[in-house]
Amino acid sequence: MRSVPLVAPRQLELIEAPMPNGPGRGEVLVKLVATGLCGSDLHWWAEGRIHSGLAKYPQVLCHEPVGEIVELGAGVHGFKTGDRIAIEPSLTCGHCEFCIAGRHNLCVRSRFMGGPDAEGFLRDFAVIPAHNADPIPDALSWHEATLMEPVAVWVHVFELQPLRMGETVAVMGCGSIGLLGIAMAKAAGAEFVLACDRVPHRLELAKAMGADVAMDINQDDFLDAVMQKTRGRGVDVAFDAAGAPQTINLGIKCVRSGGRFVLIGIPEPMNFEVDLHTAMAKELNIQTLKRSNHKGQAAGRLLETGRIPTALITHTIPLAQAQQGFELLHGYSGGVGKLIFDHTL
Repeated sequence: MRSVPLVAPRQLELIEAPMPNGPGRGEVLVKLVATGLCGSDLHWWAEGRIHSGLAKYPQVLCHEPVGEIVELGAGVHGFKTGDRIAIEPSLTCGHCEFCIAGRHNLCVRSRFMGGPDAEGFLRDFAVIPAHNADPIPDALSWHEATLMEPVAVWVHVFELQPLRMGETVAVMGCGSIGLLGIAMAKAAGAEFVLACDRVPHRLELAKAMGADVAMDINQDDFLDAVMQKTRGRGVDVAFDAAGAPQTINLGIKCVRSGGRFVLIGIPEPMNFEVDLHTAMAKELNIQTLKRSNHKGQAAGRLLETGRIPTALITHTIPLAQAQQGFELLHGYSGGVGKLIFDHTL
């Protein structure tokens, strides 16, 4: 089968790899059809790390796959060959204190497919535990279904920090996660959503996803716009999907006293100054996030309703051109929003 591992910093290589072993008991063999490219994949590719974790070359990236079950292992129930599925990328033990509490994303033995310890999905076939398979609703195309994993991230965000009807929202960063956050906030009943980014075409995508205001952070005074729109109060919640020191500190300034600041984006610098004095003066609730906590089925049901626009999907390219895809997204080229690798092309 084909596989496209990261073999060195910013270097992917198309190779012929052996088929995976199995499926064993409780597992399924999946023929992958499409895989979304996430901003976190770019951290592995460009920086060779996420937080303090270092890449291990060769490393197969990407964790937003969809595919077709082609073989069932012993003891698998509820699935059949030919079923279309999305894949939950966290391999968890199921019996540690966090799994038992329903916080699978914090599993002490977790391995993340696409990280250094478990292969991701830039390949043609994968064997996964059957309980990591989420059925794709019939109404969704293969490409639309690749959004199930990133939408699941937002389902988990709202699990931790529910958005109330009529609240006001700022979204910092309009990559694919930020764009989905705009749509999720509107679907949840936000009165208005202000978004910012530094890439002009992303601001247009932000409007297409439902943003009431979309501003260039390098040219416009976003804080002033927030204060004008909220009559000096500040937004109820700011979602930072960029992870940049500039956006984190700006988001803290944009939130009203007693409000919430949610950090979703992965900071690129390991150490930087955060304006905790402003956060403390406002008594902000600061929430961080780790992945999606196996919310793929809920994400699929939400996408099925049509309430989350798919306008962010702008590019589809063959798996064999993965290197070009990473370069395209890293360079913000060609008006790229959400990029999908199609394994059938």
